[in-house]
Amino acid sequence: MRQFLTQLSEAMPRLSIRAVIDILLVALLIYQSAMIIRGRRAAHIVLGLGTLVVAYLIALVTGLELVRTVLEAAAPYTAFALIVVFQSELRRMLSRLGEQRWMGIGSRFQTKEVADEIVLAASYLSQHKIGALIVLEGDVGLRSFIESGVSLDARVTRDLLLAIFQPGAALHDGAVIVQNGRIAAAACFLPLTMNPNLSGKLGTRHRAGIGVTEESDCLSVIVSEERGTISLAARGELREDVSLERLAQRLKQPHSQPLHPAAPAPVTEDTDIQGGI
Repeated sequence: MRQFLTQLSEAMPRLSIRAVIDILLVALLIYQSAMIIRGRRAAHIVLGLGTLVVAYLIALVTGLELVRTVLEAAAPYTAFALIVVFQSELRRMLSRLGEQRWMGIGSRFQTKEVADEIVLAASYLSQHKIGALIVLEGDVGLRSFIESGVSLDARVTRDLLLAIFQPGAALHDGAVIVQNGRIAAAACFLPLTMNPNLSGKLGTRHRAGIGVTEESDCLSVIVSEERGTISLAARGELREDVSLERLAQRLKQPHSQPLHPAAPAPVTEDTDIQGGI
């Protein structure tokens, strides 16, 4: 038995580093493809193609010449048919691969896209005086706060943010937490700051936006419901009346950086949010 195993090991090709990398890359592509088509119409099409392959193998073994000829004649057109049928799935797979962070390159593009969507949403919310609180996670996780809200795991888009903070909506009261470039949860409850040096006129939304930055290195974007002003909170500090240009610039920077100028600015509004956070 030992001699047989020795001969078998000698007959098998030895794995090199290049072969291991090759296998891992193919496995990654297969996994991503499987995740894309899982639960979609494409999964049934793949099963149908698999049935045709099995039928072709059976035709070869059993000598069914007509079936084999028909399948071989259709084979050259299969690639074009797959491109037409799977065009949406192929776009989705390439987009998903592009969202991955490769050596920090993908994260820069992702950060810019997320920042642009948040700026567009903040602009609309500010013009229409709709209160909002968006928290962007830094290096310190916000899992405990995410679990207090409604899990979404959705792309950060202007339309989705506007739908969440629409007055009267089920998820309006609370904070949206952005984690790894995606909306992790909405209607999240955050701790209120107890800093006595802050203005007593601060509303609940602003205090929650500041409070969460006191416990982590996140960044809070706050839109006032009374005046429609945009504020930023980081490292326990607040800066109000932030322009859209400054907001876009700050969102593309590491969230742990302090605000510039690093000085808390009081909010001069009496009430700020309907309901608690």
